[in-house]
Amino acid sequence: MSYDRYVAICNPLHYHSIISHNFCVIVVGIMWLMGFMVMLLYVVAMGNLFFCGPHIIDHFFCDLEPVLQLSCSDTSMIHTRIFITGSLVLLGPFIVIVMSYVYIAITILKIPSNTGRHKAFSTCSSHLTVVSLFYGALIMAYMFPTKGESLILSKVLSLVYTVLIPFLNPLIYTLRNRDIKDAFYKLKNIF
Repeated sequence: MSYDRYVAICNPLHYHSIISHNFCVIVVGIMWLMGFMVMLLYVVAMGNLFFCGPHIIDHFFCDLEPVLQLSCSDTSMIHTRIFITGSLVLLGPFIVIVMSYVYIAITILKIPSNTGRHKAFSTCSSHLTVVSLFYGALIMAYMFPTKGESLILSKVLSLVYTVLIPFLNPLIYTLRNRDIKDAFYKLKNIF
């Protein structure tokens, strides 16, 4: 999405030649393949673990960390692997997003009119809001050490990035729509 905004703002005349159907299919395919490969690494590593004791996961869903907590084996190597691959998987797209928005900001600041700058910035605000919420929740949930962390906090953070942010995503993007704004104003005036 950030690359799409970058091309739309920085190279608007080349948009349809750069962001073609084939490009989108290839990018989505690469992302799916990367996600599958990363999770396959975790599943294979967890296949070598020994599980004893209670087989009840005290979580809302079968997340990686709660399953690892059930293991009687040493999971330090898997935690290191999770940290390294998680950092790469999170930092790669994050760097693309940051670089896209740096170039977008430079291009927008060159626009002479205030209304033009405002319109260009407003096209990016929804995406920046969703990205900030998502990355904030992911970083808090996975990048900080879990020792001494409250189990309730871990559950809440997991719910935030798996349920709440995807739920808010369409709402955040539709708030830019003029018809939705007009409907909210009418509804507000009724009450």
